[in-house]
Amino acid sequence: MRVRIEEEDDVGIQMGPLIDCMFLLLIFFLVSATLKKAHKEIALELPHSAAATEAKSKYDTVIIEVTADGTVHLEGQPVTQRLLHKRLRELATENPNRQVRIDADRRTVFQHIVHILDLCQFEGLNRVGVRARD
Repeated sequence: MRVRIEEEDDVGIQMGPLIDCMFLLLIFFLVSATLKKAHKEIALELPHSAAATEAKSKYDTVIIEVTADGTVHLEGQPVTQRLLHKRLRELATENPNRQVRIDADRRTVFQHIVHILDLCQFEGLNRVGVRARD
C-alpha cells in the first residue's frame, strides 16, 4: 500500500515534550539549590545576652565554632590549631576587612576563645564578633 504525503501538511516541532523537559530541568535546579547548605550547623548552646543584636556585613563572614570540649570548626569543618592559623592567614591576605564570627558553646573554656581572638589579631583580622542569643 502506498501512502501519499501531501505537501500542504506542516511538519513542525512538537512543543509538548519540549515543555515537559523544561519543567523537569526547572524542578531539578530548584531542588538542587535548596539542598546546598551555605554552612553546616553544629549543635552549640550559645550564651545568653540581653544586648545581642543582629549584625549585617557586606563582606563574607568567616564562622569559627568552638564546641564545649574545645574542638574548633572552621566553616563547619573540624580543624587543628595549626590549620586554623594557616587558614586565617590566607583569609587575611585575601581581604583584611573580612568579618570573623566566633560561635562558642556557653560551656567552652574561655581560654579557647581568647586563643582564637589572639590568632585573629595576629593575622590582622580586627572585625571579630562573638555570637550570642537573646
